[in-house]
Parts: sequence; structure tokens; C-alpha cells
Amino acid sequence: MRRLVFGLLFGIGGYLVSAVASYFLVLHFSSNVHDRNVEAAMTSVFFYGPAGGIFAFVVGIIRGGRLPPAPGPEQ
Repeated sequence: MRRLVFGLLFGIGGYLVSAVASYFLVLHFSSNVHDRNVEAAMTSVFFYGPAGGIFAFVVGIIRGGRLPPAPGPEQ
């Protein structure tokens, strides 16, 4: 359960970060002059956002499974 919660939290955060970042990157680097704003919005929401969300979800699953090491015997 812990892994799933971490995965979902990381996935939502990853979606938001990658969608916002890709919006500004597409606006800056696109050679399209007619509808650059629409291209940036659609690309960030429907491609880069989900790609970043999936990547972050996997990272969250991996990171959420780590437990602190058990204390060793003291000598």
C-alpha cells in the first residue's frame, strides 16, 4: 500500500512538473508560427505530461518500497 501511495504522489507531481516545463519549452523552441500556443498546450497536456507522470510513478513505486534498515546487534 505504501508503494502505491508514493507512486501516485510522485506521478501527480511528475505530471504537473513535466507538463508546465514542456509548455514553456515548446513555446520557446517551436518553429510553428501560426498556432504555437495551441501546440504547446496540447503537446504538454497529452504527451509530455503523461510521459513524465508515468516515469515519476515508477520512481515513486521504487522509492516507496524502501524501508529503513533494521538495527543490528550492538556489541
